[in-house]
Amino acid sequence: MTDLLLNPRTYDPADLDPEARRLLRATIEWFEARGKTELKRVRHEREWYADFLDFMGSEKAFATFLTPGSQGGRWDTARICAFGEVLAFYGLGYWYAWQVTILGLGPIWQSDNEAAKARAAQILREGGVLAFGLSEKAHGADIYSTDMILTPDGEGFRANGSKYYIGNGNVAGMVSVFGRRVDVEDSHAGEGYVFFAVDSRHPSYTLVQNVVSSQMYVSEFRLDDYPVTPADVLHLGPAAFDAALNTVNIGKFNLGFASIGICEHAFFEAITHADNRVLYGNRVTDFPHVRQGLTDAYVRLLAMKLFGERAIDYVRCASAQDRRYLLFNPVTKMKVTTEGERVIDGLWDVVAAKGFEKDTYFEQAAMDIRALPKLEGTVHVNMALVLKFLPSYLLNPAALHELPEVPRRRDGTDDDFLFHQGPARGLGKVRFADWRTPYDAFAPVPNVAIFREQADGLVELVLNAGPDEEQAKDLDLLLALGELFTLVVYGQLILEQAALTGLDLDLVDQVFDVLVRDFSAYAVDLHGKASSTKAQQLWSLENIRKPVSGTDRYDRVWKQVRALSGTYEMRP
Repeated sequence: MTDLLLNPRTYDPADLDPEARRLLRATIEWFEARGKTELKRVRHEREWYADFLDFMGSEKAFATFLTPGSQGGRWDTARICAFGEVLAFYGLGYWYAWQVTILGLGPIWQSDNEAAKARAAQILREGGVLAFGLSEKAHGADIYSTDMILTPDGEGFRANGSKYYIGNGNVAGMVSVFGRRVDVEDSHAGEGYVFFAVDSRHPSYTLVQNVVSSQMYVSEFRLDDYPVTPADVLHLGPAAFDAALNTVNIGKFNLGFASIGICEHAFFEAITHADNRVLYGNRVTDFPHVRQGLTDAYVRLLAMKLFGERAIDYVRCASAQDRRYLLFNPVTKMKVTTEGERVIDGLWDVVAAKGFEKDTYFEQAAMDIRALPKLEGTVHVNMALVLKFLPSYLLNPAALHELPEVPRRRDGTDDDFLFHQGPARGLGKVRFADWRTPYDAFAPVPNVAIFREQADGLVELVLNAGPDEEQAKDLDLLLALGELFTLVVYGQLILEQAALTGLDLDLVDQVFDVLVRDFSAYAVDLHGKASSTKAQQLWSLENIRKPVSGTDRYDRVWKQVRALSGTYEMRP
């Protein structure tokens, strides 16, 4: 069953085009040739990855994957996610240079500034990278409060202000910067916002510092009377605000695949270590709690991958008429990344002190996995976004003829809609197909059936004991409700992908064994909230379930998990 995880020894994504497959294999071979010792050395010495960027430039990898059709390339979400997974498999720093280039390109590819687009495409062809100048030290990503000020100078603007947490800010050929005009008072309504492009080599651009102690360069930079000409302006007014949100919307989807890549490498290392270690006269993997921990970690990782792969299809099929991706994007960012933390925590309980050793991949995985839930909006921000979809998704599904069935999308077309998303509002009006349909298709699978009971119970909670007017202001309680809702969404796409890939039903059952336990735990959490009502507390207790056990299914899954021992280890 090694094909379910990214194994560099056997990796060949046959559903992608030949050039993507070549670049993915070439990238894997580049990392493997350097070996784990060298990758750990440059990480510990916080050495800027110039050799990696030189290799990416020589292969024109960023240009191939990140140039849209309007500039003669193809923006293919499936290829982009696959490449991000591979980069993170070897180190988050490599993925980060890629990720912030994607973010920097977002406002450019969404603009009508053809000269800026051509310049960005040329930078990619020359092996350069980009950056996204949104966050600020005092305000984070609160774009309502930006202190980057643009003052008209007769020809364009003069920009003054600083940005913080800006990856690639040390070398970016173009930095997409968000600011506001001093001559427009109504900035809060969006009229005064501006997105503009700057060059990090310009004398009015001052690189202040790297704000992290890392191989990555997460910069603070300052603009002092930086001349912004009409040729540098990407968006004005509300379009700039929408470009910011839509860029983050595109970029945060990639975070889940970085988590997947990190967890895959860590899993191979952990299972091999545990299965070859003897304690108290027993092989470590013979201890029941170790088996359970490794099995849970494996199926959680598998669920992350199933959800993410299916969510790709919804992103690629998105249109002005079908905006379901707006729910699945934040779930990918929020749920997949936090599940990544749980996978690493579960594996860490198995490898114990080994996870601290400086020559292991696990040592960096344990640190890097924490970053992903906190990038492109915190978990709480994305959960609040997810909750906007709850009434439409749970209670008002569209009729069969209203929404097209979403096929598996690995065809070689340009995902052009992502750069024409339009205003980022009206989320509560987005329609969804009936979430029950994929659950019904797997009704014979015992733990899917139990989870379906819990999901139906959630509908009853929302209809009969949902948050009242006062509770609707209690974000702590709403976040607990959001966790329950997210599980239903998560399970839907897992089942859709399982059906598309013909996944072993033992694995499906074991995934939902975990989801049943998770739902029960979140129900208990809701019960304990300070503002929960008696009706909500009663509902919580009534919807706790125990997954089906006592079958041979767990043993069969464990054999698949244990079979991964020794199947991949990075060259020293």
